[in-house]
Amino acid sequence: MKNAGHIAGSSTEFTLQNNCPYTVWPGILSGNILSDGGFRLSPNASVQLTPPSRWSGRIWARTGCNFSSSGQGKCATGDCGGVLKCAAAGGVPPVTLAEFAIGDTDFYDVSLVDGYNVKIGIKPQGDCKYAGCSSDLNSICPNELRVMDPHNNVVACKSACEAFNTTEYCCTGAFDKPETCPPTDYSRIFKKA
Repeated sequence: MKNAGHIAGSSTEFTLQNNCPYTVWPGILSGNILSDGGFRLSPNASVQLTPPSRWSGRIWARTGCNFSSSGQGKCATGDCGGVLKCAAAGGVPPVTLAEFAIGDTDFYDVSLVDGYNVKIGIKPQGDCKYAGCSSDLNSICPNELRVMDPHNNVVACKSACEAFNTTEYCCTGAFDKPETCPPTDYSRIFKKA
């Protein structure tokens, strides 16, 4: 999935484009409404969204979703409470996140802090640089971090914190500083991606 931010005067426009060979259902979590997700994005399809002049939030791709006509269902990755429209619910890890803060100064990043489910890239127009996860982490995910579907396919890769829930891997407690929480073999795999 690709998010492209376009700054034209004081307005920003996001183009969400599905470059995956399968359908995704974007999930969006924000302080003020851009969209609640709640829509299907077929392979090679795109949709344009215009946020308010001051907006911050996360966008992620949900995969393997099946929803009823009433909007109830479930996704294999990135589920947000078993509903089509995420409203104020975030995606259940592991999920790749595109994060934005739009205002006087714009910020954006692709985060693997909640693990990985699909490649995501942010391609801004103008002088800003591309940010993204260009590697398919599902194909190189260590066995102990893998999330499998019923057909025994890897559909996501957990963070070590999510998989093991220890202070060492979650950088909490006595490990809450960069000096006491150095990179691990797991975090190096994610960082390299």
